[in-house]
Amino acid sequence: MRAIWSGAIGFGLVNIPVKLFSATQQAELDLDMLDKKDHANIKYQRVNGNTGKEVDWDDIVKGYKVEDEYVVLNEKDFEKASPEKTKIIEIAEFVNEKDIDSIYYETPYYLQPEKSGGKPYALLRDALKKTGKAGLGTYVLRNRESLVLIKAAGNMLILNKIRFQDEIREADELDIPDVKIKPAEMAMAVQLIEQLTTEFDISNYKDTYTESLLKLIMDKAKGKKPTTPKMKIVHSKSKDLMAQLKESLSAPKRKAS
Repeated sequence: MRAIWSGAIGFGLVNIPVKLFSATQQAELDLDMLDKKDHANIKYQRVNGNTGKEVDWDDIVKGYKVEDEYVVLNEKDFEKASPEKTKIIEIAEFVNEKDIDSIYYETPYYLQPEKSGGKPYALLRDALKKTGKAGLGTYVLRNRESLVLIKAAGNMLILNKIRFQDEIREADELDIPDVKIKPAEMAMAVQLIEQLTTEFDISNYKDTYTESLLKLIMDKAKGKKPTTPKMKIVHSKSKDLMAQLKESLSAPKRKAS
């Protein structure tokens, strides 16, 4: 893996030199965009809006428009705006991880200590484990300030980018019906949840769609005509909620896919 950022975690007066690595990778098939007529690759070009000519990456800069004129910025300008935030992930406070709603979570990263940061890294990791807390702070990556949560996981520290509150859309425009649930219906629903409750094991779940799509592609490459499998979704014939719950409780447990 290649580090995408290097800097330090600010933990009180302790600085922990670290490198940041992406913790995720794309698993879906890499499909190319083609022209329907001759299957030629579709290519995107960076074109000058005035001349119509293609522009090399090395000749592209970033700018912000002020009164019909652009103020051009370079990499040093971004660092000068807030040098401490481009090099330090400052932990502002510690929180209970369960208090942060899942809607705020965005992207996970691995944190690896530099050689000189091994001991303070281990200290923060073990202290987070002992207290059950997570560190909340901010830093700047790719010219954008991010809110982050640092937590202990096994023998490492994991950084999760989380969204700011103003990035979450208000839900007041949604039409959520106000309905009353009968006690018997609630009891049955709770029973169904308890019946389907297990220990969480992510390895039980696989991306079967990508696997099926790849098989279809290989079949088409061999000249086979793909067939559409029949849907296996089974619904209750009854429209009564209690009857559906009772039928669900007696149905065999579904397997993860």
